[in-house]
Amino acid sequence: MRLYEFEGKALFREFGIPIPEGRLAGNHQEVHEIARALNQPVVLKSQVLTGGRGKAGGIKFADNADEALKTAEELFKIKIKGYPVERLLIEAKFEIQHEYYIGVTIDRANYKLVIIASGEGGVDIEETAEKYPDKIFRKSLSVKQELYSFDALNIAKKIGIPSEHLKTAAAIIVDLFKMFKAYDAKLVEINPLVLTADNRLIAADSRISLDDDALFRHPELKAIGIEKRHEEGEMTPREQQAHEWGIPYLDLDGNIGMFPGGAGFGIMGNDFIHYYGGQPANFMDSGGGPSPERIAKMLVLLDENPNVNAIFGARFGGISRCDDFAKGVVMFLKEHGLSKPIVMRMTGNMWREGVKIFENAKKENPKLFEKVEFHGIETPIEEISKRAVELAAGRGAR
Repeated sequence: MRLYEFEGKALFREFGIPIPEGRLAGNHQEVHEIARALNQPVVLKSQVLTGGRGKAGGIKFADNADEALKTAEELFKIKIKGYPVERLLIEAKFEIQHEYYIGVTIDRANYKLVIIASGEGGVDIEETAEKYPDKIFRKSLSVKQELYSFDALNIAKKIGIPSEHLKTAAAIIVDLFKMFKAYDAKLVEINPLVLTADNRLIAADSRISLDDDALFRHPELKAIGIEKRHEEGEMTPREQQAHEWGIPYLDLDGNIGMFPGGAGFGIMGNDFIHYYGGQPANFMDSGGGPSPERIAKMLVLLDENPNVNAIFGARFGGISRCDDFAKGVVMFLKEHGLSKPIVMRMTGNMWREGVKIFENAKKENPKLFEKVEFHGIETPIEEISKRAVELAAGRGAR
């Protein structure tokens, strides 16, 4: 569960990590009042749960309150990766002498916590790690270990923090590690940790992801407005609709709607589509034993997605029943109608009955099935995957 920058900085403040002077604004007038109170050049930072704000024009500077007001009017009108800007963090501007990176995350492969640091902050740390691995310093600790000041001093030295700032930097690193553990975080980052022209170390930005399964242990977060939300970012309209219906759903960048029979089968289906040159438009999980009504709602999400050119359906009947799957599809066809071609395969529990339901419904109303291809166990899943890729590419005729 990702936090907004202003939420992350509130936690930084709680742990004594220095942050810029600033406040959150929800409208133009508030921006003007905050900038006037700061009485110096300011930075206006769009608060959205996605990266790349700067490149998207979501971070602007202003020399005075009137200029900040005019800039805010522009920012409140834009969208960043589809998300509207509804709040701005207004902070005092400072001159930068150098930028560093400090982060704490989980090394899942080795069951450790790892502190990652670099003297190259303010950029994509993954790109730096790939191109210049020697510029990345890592220190691993077990979950029960604490980070001591002498370890933090060593990290600060490794990334080139000047000697007169080593103690301050070490305290920031120790406090960041304490905060990571205290709030059951999955990731905390200061990028960049800035050494200002007037020789202060300041956390200029925050990126924090918490384990939402552990939020029940932190009722104190609710007091500052941090509650359970979408895993990593703001929901798209389809993700919001799916959430209301209780359907696990995530939008992706492709054009093939994924209509699976469970999370595991959904992951496998996404792999097949990628293997045959296609791009999934979503990830979706039907859950165990879904009702026909739930199946129908899943198809609504896909058919109404303008990015979807074709739908790939794969049902493995275990706990779930293929006849219920077929009933849901028929329900959707009758009540909603299908605008995208769909190719489906059923195997496992009650698959013959499911195929029979499709056959009978097609005899009853052939027009409903003009864009529908359905198969049973006799057709390999690989063939269905290739067919979905063909349909999405516009190669539908046989």
